[in-house]
Amino acid sequence: MAHRHHVRTLLLLAATALAPAWACDRGVVFEDVDGDGSRGAGEPALPGVRVSDGAEIVSSGRDGRWQLAGRKDAPVFVIKPAGYAVANGADGLPRFWRGPDEADCDFGLQRQAAADGLKVIVSSDPQAGTARETGYYARIAERAFAPHRDAALGLTLGDVANDDLALYPALVAATVAAGVPWLHAAGNHDLDADAVDDASSLATFRRVFGPDSFAWEERQAAFVVLDNVVAQPRQRPAYVGGLRAEQFAFLEHYLAALDHSRLLVVAAHIPWFDTAAPGQSPTLRIEDRERLFALLRPFPNVLLLSGHRHAQRQVFHDARTGWHGPAPLHEYNVGAMSGSYWSGVAAADGMPDATMADGTPRGFATLQVDADGDYRLAWHPTSLSGDDPALTDAMALHAPKLLRRGAYPAWGVYANVYLGHARTRVEYRVDGGEWQAMRYAPGPDPRLLVENVRDDLADGLRAFDRSPEAEPSPHLWRGALPTRLAAGDHDVEVRSFDDHGGEHRARISYRLVEFE
Repeated sequence: MAHRHHVRTLLLLAATALAPAWACDRGVVFEDVDGDGSRGAGEPALPGVRVSDGAEIVSSGRDGRWQLAGRKDAPVFVIKPAGYAVANGADGLPRFWRGPDEADCDFGLQRQAAADGLKVIVSSDPQAGTARETGYYARIAERAFAPHRDAALGLTLGDVANDDLALYPALVAATVAAGVPWLHAAGNHDLDADAVDDASSLATFRRVFGPDSFAWEERQAAFVVLDNVVAQPRQRPAYVGGLRAEQFAFLEHYLAALDHSRLLVVAAHIPWFDTAAPGQSPTLRIEDRERLFALLRPFPNVLLLSGHRHAQRQVFHDARTGWHGPAPLHEYNVGAMSGSYWSGVAAADGMPDATMADGTPRGFATLQVDADGDYRLAWHPTSLSGDDPALTDAMALHAPKLLRRGAYPAWGVYANVYLGHARTRVEYRVDGGEWQAMRYAPGPDPRLLVENVRDDLADGLRAFDRSPEAEPSPHLWRGALPTRLAAGDHDVEVRSFDDHGGEHRARISYRLVEFE
C-alpha cells in the first residue's frame, strides 16, 4: 500500500509540473511616465489600484505593492482604473495581465487626458477558420475600423477564431492595426479541442489574450468581461452558458465597491436570453443568470453585450427572464463580423456577402457613452457598396419592382431596421405624401428569401457556401404599397427613429404598369 501511495504521489507531482504555472502573486503598480511598460528611476508607485486573479481582488498599498493569496491556475491582471492607460505588448494588445512564469509582475499605468465622451468599437464572431477567412477579416478590419481610430477601446465578444486557434496571431495583427486598445471575450469556438474539462478549455486563449474574466474602467463606464461558455467535453451539448464559482466571487468583490452612477457594461459571448428551440435544453443555466441579475440589480444603468448567434437583437429583460429591477435590463445581442460564417455570393471585391439569417448585413457596432452615462449604439455594415439608397447603415428596404395599376394592394415595402425592436417607430411615405406608420411584422427578410430562391434554382454553386436560410427577423416592418396612382415610377421613403431620437432614412421605388 505504501508503494502504491508513493507512485500515486509521484504521478501527481509530475502532472502538477506539466500544468501551467501562473507565477505572479505579488508585484508593484507604478506610474509609467515614459510609456515603455517598465519601471524606471523616479517613476512613482500608485496606491489603491486593484489587482486580481479572477477571484480575489486586492489593492496596491502606499508603496504600490500588492500581493495575492496565491491562486496558480489563472492569469493575474490589473483592473485598469479610469484616467489611465496600459502600454501594449509586442503583439499590440494591452499588457494589463501577466502569464505563466513571467518574472516581471509589475503593472505600469500611464495618465490619460480627460475626454467628454467614450467611443467603443464592439465586434463579435470574426470566426475565421481558414487562411482565406482570416484574409477576409484582415481586409475588412483594415478599411472598416480606420474611420474609428478615435475610439478609446475595442472589444471582441468571442469566437475570435473558428476552432483553429493557430490563426490567433494573424487575427490579432489584423485587429490591432486599428491602433485601438483591444479586449477579447472567449467564445465556444475558442475552446481547446483536446480539453478534458471546463477548467482546461481556454488554455490557448489565456496564453494569447490573458484572463477570461476581468474588469476595465474608463471615466464614463466600467466594463466587466466574462467567459460565460461552460465547456462540457464529450457531452451533448458540448457547452452551455453559465458562470463559475470564482467568477461570482470576483463579481461580488468588484461590484461591492463600484460607483453606481456610471454605466456598467457586462460583455460576454453567449446571450443571457434562452435561444433553445421548444423541447430542447436551455442554452444557458437559468440559475446562473438569476444570480448574475441579482448582483446587477442595485445598478441603475447597465448594458449587457453578447454575440454568438450571427444575428442581431435588442432584448429588454424583465421578470419573465429573472430581472427584477425598476426598469427593463437592456441586452444588445451583437451581429457578427463574419456575418453568416463568411457565406454567400462574392461582391466585386471578392468578399462574400455573408448577410445574416435575420437579414442584417455583416459588420460591427459602436457604443458611444456620454459623460453622464447615457449611451447610443450604431451598426456599421461592412458589405454595402454605398450606391443603393435602399441599403444604408441603418436599414435595408425591399419592394416589388412592378405592380399592376389598380390591383388589390396586397404587396408591400419591407424595412429591416437593424437595431430596431418592437417599440421602434418606423414610417413611410409615397411620392412625398403624408408619413404613415409601418406595421411591425417580424418574419423572414424578403431580400434574403430572394437569395435563397436564387441558390435553389441555380444550376451550379453560386458561392463556396450559400446564404443561410432566412429566419424570422425581430426587426422587420411592412407598409402596403398603393396601386391606384398614375402609371409609372413611384418613390418610397422610409424613416426610422432610434432609441435616442436619431432619424435614419432610406429610399426605394416601384413601378405601376397597365395590363391590357
